Amino acid sequence: MEPDVITGAGLGDATAGSSILGLVVDADPIIKIVMLLLLLASLWCWAVIIDKTVRLGRLRRKANLFERVFWSGASLEELYRRLAKRPDHPMALIFTNAMAEWKEAPKNLDPEGQRNLIERVTRVMELTLQREMAALERSLPSLATIGSTAPFVGLFGTVWGIMNSFQSIAMTKNTTLAVVAPGIAEALFATAMGLLAAIPAVVAYNKLSEMLDSYAERLGSFSDEFSVVLGRELDTLRVA
Repeated sequence: MEPDVITGAGLGDATAGSSILGLVVDADPIIKIVMLLLLLASLWCWAVIIDKTVRLGRLRRKANLFERVFWSGASLEELYRRLAKRPDHPMALIFTNAMAEWKEAPKNLDPEGQRNLIERVTRVMELTLQREMAALERSLPSLATIGSTAPFVGLFGTVWGIMNSFQSIAMTKNTTLAVVAPGIAEALFATAMGLLAAIPAVVAYNKLSEMLDSYAERLGSFSDEFSVVLGRELDTLRVA
């Protein structure tokens, strides 16, 4: 009896080790399609999550370096010459676009002309900020879409698997576990894959949205501060 018990346990472990792969291979074609869609959705989610996280981290480091140089008292003209050819992050691009508008516009000492100039420069920075944030937010809504739809796609697979189980019972007129287990297992696996795609998508969407909002506020604050700096430059020209 003891050798039989040991042999049975070994076979059970081997079967358990290959059960998931066997479940996928032997699944109903419809459930295979559901599993494939959910797998692709999960891979896409992680690709977006990794891309956005790495990119935002890199942009924050570049913004830290730029702000240190900007507020160090260095000449704006010199900083513009260094960055004009290749601004490689949104804050530098906001600065270079604003400086380009500033340099091309006549420095009218009339108060009305000065206000118009500051408004144009501010508008240029706002448009640049909106364009850059739109580029950063690209693909982010797909996380929300996957997070809201993946559980229902998995639920569809679940319903289909249970239907297969009932059909097996009807065809064999047998209610033993061996008859209904494959369909139920497929159903539960489809549900699990739906959750596997949805949960990271929802969590990442909320976190990345918060990070992007914070970065946008930082760019907006820089734009406001730079407008103040340019206003002081105009005041200096007026006094001179």
